[in-house]
Amino acid sequence: MLRALETLWGKSRERAGGRTSLLMAHLLDTAAVAELLWDCFLALSMQSALDEVAGGPRQGRRFFAWLCGVHDCGKATPAHQRLWPEGAEAVRRSGLAWVETAAVAGAKQQRRWRHDWAGGLMVRELLAGAGWDAEQLDWVWPLVAGHHGAFPSLRDVQEPRSAKGQLRGRGEWRRVQQAVLEVFTEELGFGALDEAEPVVVPSRALQLQLSGLVVMADWIASDQRFFVGMDDLLLVSLDASRERAASAWKALGLQGGWEALETPCPQTFRDRFGYVPRPSQATVVEAARRMGGPGLVVVEAPMGEGKTEAAQAAAEVLAARFGADGVFVGMPTQATSDPMFTRTRRWLEAIDGRLASRVVLLHGKRAFNREWQALLEGAGEYVDEAFCGVDEFGLDDDPYGVEPGVRGVPERQGPAEWFLGSKRGLLAPFVVGTVDQLLYAATRTRHVMLRMAGLAGKVVILDEVHACDVYMSQFLGEALRWLGQAGVPVIVLSATLAPAQRKALVEAYLAGAASREELPVEVPGPFGYPSVTAAWLSPSGNPEFHLDGTESWREDLSVMVRVVPEAVPGARSSREERVRLQGEADAGVGDLLASELADGGTALVIRNSVARAQSLYEELRGRFGEDEVRLLHARFTVARRADLTEESLRLLGPQAPRPRGGRLILVATQLAEQSFDIDADVLVTDLAPVDLLLQRVGRLHRHEGTLRPDRLRMPRVFVTGLAPRESGEPAFPFASEMIYGRHLLLRTAAVLPGAGEAWSVPGDVPRLVEQVYEAEASLLPETWREAGDVACREQEDQDRARAENARQFLLTPHGEHERRTLAGLHYGGATAGSDESSLQAAVRDGDESVEVFLVVRDERDAVFRTLAGRALSVNGDVAPDVLDEVLGSMVRLPSKFTQSALALGPLPGWHGHPWLGRSRALVLDASRRVRLGDLMVSYDDEFGLRQV
Repeated sequence: MLRALETLWGKSRERAGGRTSLLMAHLLDTAAVAELLWDCFLALSMQSALDEVAGGPRQGRRFFAWLCGVHDCGKATPAHQRLWPEGAEAVRRSGLAWVETAAVAGAKQQRRWRHDWAGGLMVRELLAGAGWDAEQLDWVWPLVAGHHGAFPSLRDVQEPRSAKGQLRGRGEWRRVQQAVLEVFTEELGFGALDEAEPVVVPSRALQLQLSGLVVMADWIASDQRFFVGMDDLLLVSLDASRERAASAWKALGLQGGWEALETPCPQTFRDRFGYVPRPSQATVVEAARRMGGPGLVVVEAPMGEGKTEAAQAAAEVLAARFGADGVFVGMPTQATSDPMFTRTRRWLEAIDGRLASRVVLLHGKRAFNREWQALLEGAGEYVDEAFCGVDEFGLDDDPYGVEPGVRGVPERQGPAEWFLGSKRGLLAPFVVGTVDQLLYAATRTRHVMLRMAGLAGKVVILDEVHACDVYMSQFLGEALRWLGQAGVPVIVLSATLAPAQRKALVEAYLAGAASREELPVEVPGPFGYPSVTAAWLSPSGNPEFHLDGTESWREDLSVMVRVVPEAVPGARSSREERVRLQGEADAGVGDLLASELADGGTALVIRNSVARAQSLYEELRGRFGEDEVRLLHARFTVARRADLTEESLRLLGPQAPRPRGGRLILVATQLAEQSFDIDADVLVTDLAPVDLLLQRVGRLHRHEGTLRPDRLRMPRVFVTGLAPRESGEPAFPFASEMIYGRHLLLRTAAVLPGAGEAWSVPGDVPRLVEQVYEAEASLLPETWREAGDVACREQEDQDRARAENARQFLLTPHGEHERRTLAGLHYGGATAGSDESSLQAAVRDGDESVEVFLVVRDERDAVFRTLAGRALSVNGDVAPDVLDEVLGSMVRLPSKFTQSALALGPLPGWHGHPWLGRSRALVLDASRRVRLGDLMVSYDDEFGLRQV
């Protein structure tokens, strides 16, 4: 038996720093890492939950270390030991044998039957033999079997019949497996296997978070830089592993969050943000103080009310009260995530100067954020490379959490470098990113447990939740269920939340907290506007609420809203007719702005499509000149878009100088709709659903004290993008109907003020949103109702289809939310891919679009060049000093070009490059044009990408 323990290998020499790593060494290394996770990383809330599972105070740490270490016990089987020829030969010499032909046959029958599934089966059988209760066995074995990213069912982990016992091992193998488990357990301080048994079955959410922490411990303990192989059993011990783990922990720079926060005092808000809290902010903080347990806080307040600061202050209260150690802030878009990253770092720096450097920006374009670049300047090695020993004999599709052929990006320490690797971002203590990062945690994807573990012990803040459409809302509801069950406090913010959406959010969170499939709840309506609704479960399991409301810190603005009619082309109109009508509409807006800005001032114009924005910009540039007009939309390259966004905020932001008589017009798309802190004197906007229309109004007269021309002291909104008709319902541009649907556009048009009327903002916001989103047909004029009924039915059918399409990717299928274990979680439905683009396609529906990198090649010159003209090479090789320029040339194509773009690939010199190797290059000619399919497109820094 001793000889077997001296021989069983956990990692080969090639993957353990040149020396074989004994299996027992890796189990103890992982347990030692788990101890450090407990001491230096886990939130108090997580520690308390594990103490309860393990039997009481101070019991959780040892059990957690045992659970993490036992993950690889399945390597004590022929299924694993046969894979490395050198190690297999040594094992055979120790007296352990297997029939290779049967093992091969079994592996062919079920290629996924490896050490992880073998380990799940082993611990289930061996712990049952040690007297463990069945309900404890049922939740523990899936964590072992699923530690490579997916949870099998009990049926799955049964050894293939064709193996005839030669993968699991027979005879002496069974006694060796028992010994491995017993020796490991005793080394951790348990007298025997039965002493390691937990006493409370954790919730499914806690199981999933625990599973993610097991994976985290395994990945750290597989870093061959710090855990060089141990091939002498006499040197293997928990103390030796603790020394190695401590060295690794220090070198990796891993840190938790703010640890145990003191409950903020009344002065805290002023210390953090530099001003006394407004009434609405004070009500939010007070709601957090009054909650009887972790729950959901819904904050509804106008644009510019200070919801972000209120949420941050409330997060401190919730963290102090319920033991959270960090925060995740989810924003609707990448563009809104970037400024929130800055604000979050500033807030955390006010708490503790050391915390700002621990914030991770998490979205697909973070490399182009200058503040993020500065944090990571001087990148070192590839962060994923050190972890290639996690599962050297893994599956080809996902060997150890990093896709094949993808090396880590050279990003360096601001936050600990470890958190920058694939799938690990949410594990950082403080994270700002798109809401998609939260939605990914609600998808049936490999290593989803890492994402859920990243949310454990955090306070989650979700801004602009009204932006989640019916498809994304399925994932948001699923995520809230898991967070509710895990006891993770959540704060959601919105200026324009529909009542049905508020009810759905509360019901999802409370159903999760109650571990129920359905939990019908009477959600009381909010008190006034701004308002706060807090919901949680009492100790007896009953929903409880705290509601409060107050007046806005600013007086209501009387906003004049006037329709500017335009002729809308019909479905059969020719291209020439469409161009003519668009030109007439643009000229009308030009005339309007010439009048409104006669004495100077600033105007924001929001169009519903890039094409309409580009067309209008061309008209206005001709009238007012390049110096007075700016264009901002999503079809600029990422670098150009970042520059234009920064310029827009600088010119129109709250502190921007406004020279008397000066004039500036920003033509934008929905990028300027929300979380975009600019202040315009006048707004021209295409019609959009009322909640989004009100968001756009929030960019108007946003800040007090801004110098405005006398004629623009009263806020005015001019609504374009509709053609009123006396005999019936209005007509809308095709692009608007495709984006928003005819149903909501009709209902929004019906609430626009009549002649001489105005909206009172923000006071009218709740009423307007409720009117548009409720099902009352009488809102529409009599002559619109037939069309309204048709549009309503079409919208309902579309919403049902979109919701059903989303459900196939949800982490938990309908009807399975009351299951008690993770067994089979990844089976029985569609599984989304685990790379960023596949995940985004899963949580956001819509037509597929493709991102390309723009390069230029003149027929007279064989050399590829950047958009700025810098030479690459005849193959497109990218020198380090032009890499940022090439990466900054990325642009997303309209969906109508997707089929043509899918045929594109990287330039010859890009193959094997960590960022460009899988990219698509779109090669422009010297005039910056290229044909895609039957259409010609062009790119320049003034208009962006457009069809010509």
